[in-house]
Amino acid sequence: MKSAVFYGKHNLKVENAPMPTVGAEDVLIQVKACGVCGTDVHIYEGDKGAADVTPPTILGHEFSGVVTAVGEKVTNCTVGDRVCIDPNCYCGKCDFCRQGIAHYCTDMIGYGTTVNGGFAEYCAVNQRQVYKLGANTTFEQGAMTEPVACCLHGMDMCNIHPGSSVVVIGGGMIGLLMLQLARLAGAARIALLEPVESKRAVAKALGADICIDPLHEDVKAALASAGLTCVNTVIECVGRTATIGQAIDIVGNKGTVMMFGLTKPDDTIAIKPFEIFQKEIELKASFINPYTQKRALELIDSGRLDVSSMVCKVASLDELEGILSKPELRAMGKYIISPEK
Repeated sequence: MKSAVFYGKHNLKVENAPMPTVGAEDVLIQVKACGVCGTDVHIYEGDKGAADVTPPTILGHEFSGVVTAVGEKVTNCTVGDRVCIDPNCYCGKCDFCRQGIAHYCTDMIGYGTTVNGGFAEYCAVNQRQVYKLGANTTFEQGAMTEPVACCLHGMDMCNIHPGSSVVVIGGGMIGLLMLQLARLAGAARIALLEPVESKRAVAKALGADICIDPLHEDVKAALASAGLTCVNTVIECVGRTATIGQAIDIVGNKGTVMMFGLTKPDDTIAIKPFEIFQKEIELKASFINPYTQKRALELIDSGRLDVSSMVCKVASLDELEGILSKPELRAMGKYIISPEK
């Protein structure tokens, strides 16, 4: 089967790989759509994502498709079902799983990270990870379920209440999802900081009250003129030390800063403890997507969350390495890979 195999830093090869073996509790999925994630970029650049990757590995953890075979003990789906997957498979036995914080599982299997994933024509996964798509959900939308699930876990910790004021830093796919989730959580005023004009336009269409170009505008002055004089929550979706510092700077008293963007593993930031103390800021971060996949599916299928406006192209496996290696391409928006192209 045609697959994109990661062999190490800056070394991704599209080649034929063996068909996956289908165990008794496994489901074989013909992949129809697989999203390109920032984690895939980190891995391609030789950095650690949410999990260690041991080459050679087929990457891709945001995918959907059609069930083509099931193991003898599979009970939750049948051949022909349209499905997506939660790529993080917990053991259920370690101390973290038994404490209800399974996303810190010490024996976690990660499809597309620790084992082969969805940048291929087929992928076999344990039946526990399979979720049926709703009738209104396309394969491309289904591939967005995992990033939405991750966003929901972060949003659950953001302390957003009806009437809150929120600033989202970064208008990529994650920032645009967070913007919408903040609105659904009851935020009264939402601002987006994003230097790319086309992304600001999408954000306005998705409900941002104000969009600010942080490279050419005075951010604090722009926020104040829009009535956001005391920002309750800032969600950083870029993963840069400078924007994390900016988030701490602009959040208001008793505010929450969600450091959602993934930095490089060794990045550090300088903070002023007195500022954290004086403003009683809560600094939070969010790790993967525990127990939120079903909610993400329901939101997408209901039509209350737009996961399509930020997609710039459905590309082929042959185009994947160019996307991973060229920031100017990724700046255009979210890419979905279709192995059938």
